[in-house]
Amino acid sequence: MSATFGKCYDPSGTTYGVPTFPWRFAPDGYATRRQLRARGLRPGGQPIAAQVMRRARRRKSGALVAYLYRVDCAKPVRPMTPAKRAALAKAMTARRTCPKCRTDAGYCIPTSLGMCVTCAYPEEQLAA
Repeated sequence: MSATFGKCYDPSGTTYGVPTFPWRFAPDGYATRRQLRARGLRPGGQPIAAQVMRRARRRKSGALVAYLYRVDCAKPVRPMTPAKRAALAKAMTARRTCPKCRTDAGYCIPTSLGMCVTCAYPEEQLAA
């Protein structure tokens, strides 16, 4: 067993407080939020049941952690209501509308520019 694998293997939870497994070695019956969502489930208020960990040199802590939830305690995803669908559509329209020219850009406006590309770089549009 490698040293990295040993640091990430703590099934009793004595070191990290929750059972810890190496990346891709989680036992059956546990899933991340994304994996639950792919199955049409959500954590439903349950506490974190375990975690998977791997070494990451670029992170300050030196480890990348993903929390796991029990699949048998997960609840189904709440259905989309008409009001929620309308609110999401309105929010997406606001993200696509340029505040300078007030037109729908056809894409989400980059936050780095704060306006559509045509308004941000007008001289390049004239040259083309």
